[in-house]
Amino acid sequence: MGNSLMNYLNSRLKEAKTHEYGNMSEAGPVITISREVGCNGLVLARLIAERLNKKHAKDSWSVLSKEIFYESARELDLDPEMVRRTFKKTDRYVFEEILKAFREKRYKSEETIIKTVKEVVRTLAIDGHCIIVGRASHIIASDIKNALHIRLTAPLGYRINTIMTNNKLNRNEAIAFIEKVEKERAAFRKTLRESSLREEFFDLTINRGSFTNEQAVNLVEFAVEEKGILHKFSHKMAFH
Repeated sequence: MGNSLMNYLNSRLKEAKTHEYGNMSEAGPVITISREVGCNGLVLARLIAERLNKKHAKDSWSVLSKEIFYESARELDLDPEMVRRTFKKTDRYVFEEILKAFREKRYKSEETIIKTVKEVVRTLAIDGHCIIVGRASHIIASDIKNALHIRLTAPLGYRINTIMTNNKLNRNEAIAFIEKVEKERAAFRKTLRESSLREEFFDLTINRGSFTNEQAVNLVEFAVEEKGILHKFSHKMAFH
């Protein structure tokens, strides 16, 4: 990840930690995107950010996903891969891995890693003007008033074709990839003590197989306006 984005994350987190939010009505605005594998969630997130940034040049909306792990790793002084593995594993560490972890001078407990990742997600969501893709952000930021929580779905055939194209895989490989990543995401939620997606937290569900990218962005823009997550920030940004 580029130094410019890391510097951005560092500055945003420092600024957010200096603010006192008496209630969540002052937090945000933030958009979270949860998606099935193969829905091109990051692609749509970047298009949404581009649309929002065109509306007002002063405020810069950013897209965050794996960057969460990089920032968490920086705060923990750990290798980002170690942070990712904490959430990706579908089974517990084998005995040899536990011994290796304890021999590591910078060892951090799983509980500490989990707590830090959740804090990073929440701090960025509270600071606002970001689109967080995945990372159970719709659950972690569920009490933020100025938020729009989106769920992306698509027929299996659409998702298989997307993975085949994006990852240059054959059909069987794409199916295996989808199953693997879905298991990892379920493990992530389980690590956060969440056994389900908590569908009731979503404001808008979009079938990616039914709408083009532009149409999907239009739907999100409409939802942002109708839910009014930018009304408190109208002096900064307004839809016309």
